[in-house]
Amino acid sequence: MAVQQRRNSKTRKAKRRTHYKLIAPTMVKCTCGEFKLAHHVCPNCGAK
Repeated sequence: MAVQQRRNSKTRKAKRRTHYKLIAPTMVKCTCGEFKLAHHVCPNCGAK
């Protein structure tokens, strides 16, 4: 297993973690008017 030889700076750590972010799921409007996940069955009416 590799062992760290030098300490990483806070800036270097922050640059690596810039891509660790949460994104909101894409919601689309169903034919019944409720919002649902795209390509999923509507929890309200059961339509695709």
